Amino acid sequence: MKPLRLVFNGKFLTAPSTGVHRVAEELILALDLLASEDMQIAARITGEVVHPASARRELPLRAFSSRQAGRLRSQLWEQMDLPRAASGHLLVNLCNIGPIAVHRAVTMFHDAQVRISPESYSPAFRTYYRMIQPVIARRHARILTVSDYSRQQLAHYGVARADAVSVIHNGVDHVLRAEAEAGVAQDLGLAPERYVVALANTQVHKNIGMLLAAFRRTELANLKLVLFGGRDRSAFLEAGHSVPENVVFTGRISDGRLRGLLESALCLAFPSTTEGFGLPPLEAMLVGCPTIAAPCGALPEVCGDAVLYAPPDDPAAWVRTIATLAADPQSRQRLAETGRLHAQQFTWTAAARQLLDVLETIA
Repeated sequence: MKPLRLVFNGKFLTAPSTGVHRVAEELILALDLLASEDMQIAARITGEVVHPASARRELPLRAFSSRQAGRLRSQLWEQMDLPRAASGHLLVNLCNIGPIAVHRAVTMFHDAQVRISPESYSPAFRTYYRMIQPVIARRHARILTVSDYSRQQLAHYGVARADAVSVIHNGVDHVLRAEAEAGVAQDLGLAPERYVVALANTQVHKNIGMLLAAFRRTELANLKLVLFGGRDRSAFLEAGHSVPENVVFTGRISDGRLRGLLESALCLAFPSTTEGFGLPPLEAMLVGCPTIAAPCGALPEVCGDAVLYAPPDDPAAWVRTIATLAADPQSRQRLAETGRLHAQQFTWTAAARQLLDVLETIA
């Protein structure tokens, strides 16, 4: 029997890495590793990552290959050049959209956020996604998503039928590949376990404004809130937030620096009002950083009983939960160990095996 020939949509390689791009990269690399180490799998599939000329990086592939195709850019490349390059193969799109002209394709919709929280996105972005995703769901052979919650929401908003969607939980063990950089907290003037880490993200559903309100309270005056990522103080001020003095912005940091920051933190705070999956809590837990999360979206499904929960609209509740954790090192240590054990269940190898099962079933 001939091997199943896969083409992976590599448009994500043209942009700075995001959480969605991380999932695509890790799934491809994990499936590639399986094919390089297991002769039976290697006999069943071949893989090729096809990308535009504007790609910024190449994946370190072992069994699969990579090539540039076409002359167009961005959505035009995806809708016109990619279908020609994937002709005769099974096309795998892992970043929310793909070409509508292809029927022999599998596409991963990570969430239904443009419908649940439209204010988090530009009008052009949400209009394009709202228009194209239902068409893809009708035309492509299978839709993938990352949680049961996302599958339910995609069905609820009429994006895709629930029985046409397969769930593949993300892995999280990529964080262990980066060695923790020592002295990150010290460089930022932070004392161990006297600061809370969160995302520097102004999207409405990430709900960081609620955390800023909590850290304006006197009960947390002796703790710091450390926000990592691309948005800085001025971006939050422009978005209408009041930023207290005990907030530190790191900017974009490497995986090694982030791991070092998490390992010395009191906890990660993740107050998002909706998540299709929620990688940051699991990433933190796997390196021994406890998490406080809002019980929203897929977070209860993904985090289970291994985190503390606080309501997304109650800064006082977050103040109490953070202050209680800071006052009880033994409870913090127990939560850290519980979280580490829980996060160890989510591996990219397991996710890649699930993906392979879906692809072979379709083929």
